[in-house]
Amino acid sequence: MTIEIDREKEKGEKEIAEIATRNATFWLFSIAFHILLMVVFALILFLPPANQGLVVVLQPSYDFRLGNPDEETTPLFGNNDSELFDEPVLTPENLPEVEEPKESLPKESTLFDGAASSRDSDRNELTYSLSNRDVGSRETALRSGGGDATTEAAVLRGLKWLVRNQHKTGYWSLLGPYSGGIQRKKDENLPAATALALLAFQGHGETRERGEFAAVVQKGWDWLLAQQDPEGCFYHEGEGAKDQRFYTQGLCTIAICELYAMTRNAEEKEKLRPLAQAAVDYCVNNQRRTGGWKYYLNSDWSDVSVTGWILMGLQSAKMAGLNLPQTTLDRVSGFLDSVALEGGSRYPYEIGRPSTRSMTAEALLCRQYLGWKRDDPRLIDGIRWLTEPGNLVDFKGKDESGLSNRDVYYWYYATQVLHHFRGPAWKTWNDRMKQAMCENQVADGPESGSWDPQFPTQDRWSAEGGRLYVSCLSICILEVYYRHLPIYRAVTE
Repeated sequence: MTIEIDREKEKGEKEIAEIATRNATFWLFSIAFHILLMVVFALILFLPPANQGLVVVLQPSYDFRLGNPDEETTPLFGNNDSELFDEPVLTPENLPEVEEPKESLPKESTLFDGAASSRDSDRNELTYSLSNRDVGSRETALRSGGGDATTEAAVLRGLKWLVRNQHKTGYWSLLGPYSGGIQRKKDENLPAATALALLAFQGHGETRERGEFAAVVQKGWDWLLAQQDPEGCFYHEGEGAKDQRFYTQGLCTIAICELYAMTRNAEEKEKLRPLAQAAVDYCVNNQRRTGGWKYYLNSDWSDVSVTGWILMGLQSAKMAGLNLPQTTLDRVSGFLDSVALEGGSRYPYEIGRPSTRSMTAEALLCRQYLGWKRDDPRLIDGIRWLTEPGNLVDFKGKDESGLSNRDVYYWYYATQVLHHFRGPAWKTWNDRMKQAMCENQVADGPESGSWDPQFPTQDRWSAEGGRLYVSCLSICILEVYYRHLPIYRAVTE
């Protein structure tokens, strides 16, 4: 009897197992189907209508309070030139000019010639180059260029610090009222300080007409334009050190040419044009016989530092459609040829001096704007040097001569050079740069949003520029993702 009961029990268990097996496929299919149905309903419910664009919300990719800027975040490339490029990017020869470049671009990828910004054209190339500063495209440029919500938050904190430190009459000062100003009162230079601050605001797309800080920019320009003399010069004798005349003029020329290009009101634009042109003419009329510029009016010598600032102003003028002789730019190229070292990949401050990182970065940016192609071996060799481990952004280390590695002047120019060059070299630079710049911004207290010129180490230009100079260049560095379109930019529409 027990055996029969066990057999019946075993038979019943087998029947249950067979039923479960037959139904399992149905239940699994049913579960999968209902999950899929829920996903479809969710998409229908939460996606915006077809006539509305998706809202992209930037999320920080890192916390600026964490991480060590002295650690490598990406592998460095080796000795193979091909590693500098994502893909071969070659400049087409004899690229034809067009009147409306954006309308004539093919839908597939094409290239801008490295010399595009130096050619005569009916278009306003600076306005196009600055188009990423507009609110509508700034977010896209930020993400595609390697920035994020953390870098943008740092920019906004920096601009708010500038707002708090604007004088009631509109200017900014190298002395204060903040802490950490320049050490010598005689080096005060209000036009240069004001131009620096305005460049930081304009780099974020702020003008006298539009933007969160339009009133601040308006007040700043009201003051700065009143400083320009009939010849177009913004520097005043007795204000600042004697070596600041053409540094001041270069900064102010960049700023006023940008403002002219960014102004949309036709009446205002017409008023600005002669003022911007006068600033440009003053630079052109005082070009040295050696092809560049120096500190003083009566010097026949040129140096890379002053020349670079002036050239950036002239290049802005050229792209904005202002009058600029091509011979002026050609003579700058000749000057750079005369001081170039190591085949053109390194540059000194002036003839007879050794090459430096800052002068090399500044000169290579000039070369990019003057027409060097992205695959130029001299540019590639220079890029390789700038992105060696010891030349990356570093607030704490020292170079081989024992000087502090902290050099915002160098970082300002190198960031632009690498941003234009793109590829793995830019990623190597940018990964280190954005981490270090954000985590070393002052986070709280009255100087929140600025960069301390003395901490964690002394910046090489702290004595001459102080907190305002260091902070303005740092803001511009973090705006690099949208300040200018990359020169060697593959365009897809």
